[in-house]
Amino acid sequence: MKNKHIIWLKVVAWVVCLISLGDLLYRYFTQNLSANPIEFVTNETGQTALKLLIASLAITPMRKLSGWNWLIRFRRLLGLFAFFYAFLHLTTFVVLDKFFDWQEMLRDVTKRPFITVGVLSFVLMVPLAVTSMAWAIRKMGGKNWNLLHRLAYASAVLGVIHFWWKVKADITEPATFGAILAILLIYRIVVWSRSRLKAGAGTAAKAALASE
Repeated sequence: MKNKHIIWLKVVAWVVCLISLGDLLYRYFTQNLSANPIEFVTNETGQTALKLLIASLAITPMRKLSGWNWLIRFRRLLGLFAFFYAFLHLTTFVVLDKFFDWQEMLRDVTKRPFITVGVLSFVLMVPLAVTSMAWAIRKMGGKNWNLLHRLAYASAVLGVIHFWWKVKADITEPATFGAILAILLIYRIVVWSRSRLKAGAGTAAKAALASE
């Protein structure tokens, strides 16, 4: 795909990623953030973060299955937007919900499991965001960088658990996220298993040739 087409697609991706924020700002200025604004903002930013994180994880399978290698140029963009909304999600909790009451927040983190896993999910996203730029790949090396960025799967799993435990009753949405994430994880496991089998077969073939 030509670079000019990639640029236009990135513009579209930016617009799509910013729709949720734009909707929240519109609702704020029109005083339409529901009867519980803090809960509404918390839910919206959290779900958007999870959607974008899972979308970023879907890029590699989509690229390999479709042969559209240009898709890889959108993975970092989606991942950083996922971190951005996760940051807004956490900030809403810290500033609007708890008003910087660190003791109360600490109690919530230690005593309410869904908050505990939510915080852990965000913490795992921090090194991913920090090392998302090209300089990090050069400094760390591709292999180490790829190993680190597998934390995105752990963060997504914790994010789904956080969402699931929070809603309690109607688990339709978190179950949907969980199903999509499970498919992506199964795909990764299958690809990894095949690569290990091929590597093992290659090693055995070399050993056989050497023994002749």
